[in-house]
Amino acid sequence: MRVRKLTIAAMALAAGLSLTACQNDDATDGSAAPPAASTGSSSTGGSASTGPDQRGGTDSEGTPDATGGSGGTGGTGGTDEDGKVAAKCRTDELEITATDATIGGDDRGTVAVDLRNGGGRDCSLAGHAGVDLKTNSGTLSAERTGEPAPSVVLKDGERITFGVTYPINDSGGSGVRITGLVVTPPDETKSVTLDWPGGATLPVTDGSGTPVQVGPLGSAGQGG
Repeated sequence: MRVRKLTIAAMALAAGLSLTACQNDDATDGSAAPPAASTGSSSTGGSASTGPDQRGGTDSEGTPDATGGSGGTGGTGGTDEDGKVAAKCRTDELEITATDATIGGDDRGTVAVDLRNGGGRDCSLAGHAGVDLKTNSGTLSAERTGEPAPSVVLKDGERITFGVTYPINDSGGSGVRITGLVVTPPDETKSVTLDWPGGATLPVTDGSGTPVQVGPLGSAGQGG
């Protein structure tokens, strides 16, 4: 009877050990596989962009951005042949001459004034030149015609012309005698005094007659 009890106890112990081993194996073999990676980007760290970053890439149209791309080139107005901004023409660099450009039959006289760049470099001019007539009655300043004044670049040796128009003295009287022409290049304060090549006198008026006028750069006046 004792032997039988020992046998039954041994069998129960063996069964218990076998069950424990099975449970351990199940726990090892049945461990969960790691979850599949999410295909979407998370709220704290999304997927990296395949485009250039914001430090120096291109914008949505493929052009360089302002922080890392190439800068703008700007316009060519007022630049010399090398693309550099041309300095303004100085009075001492310009060869200034005046010629009579009146055409027969015109009701106004015209003097063409040439500005030739002799400074050995490109230079720029913008606006109107100042024109004064010296007369035996004092200095008479020419009025602007009101036409738009261009901005131009003169290469060394090039010239540009503008016109000075004035009323012709056909009154039969002596009129106002012109003794000289004073020209001040645009944006300059130094003037050049030239001989007056036009009609010798202006008609005497009460201020209501035709004025002396100066045209913009590139105009030679009525007769030019």
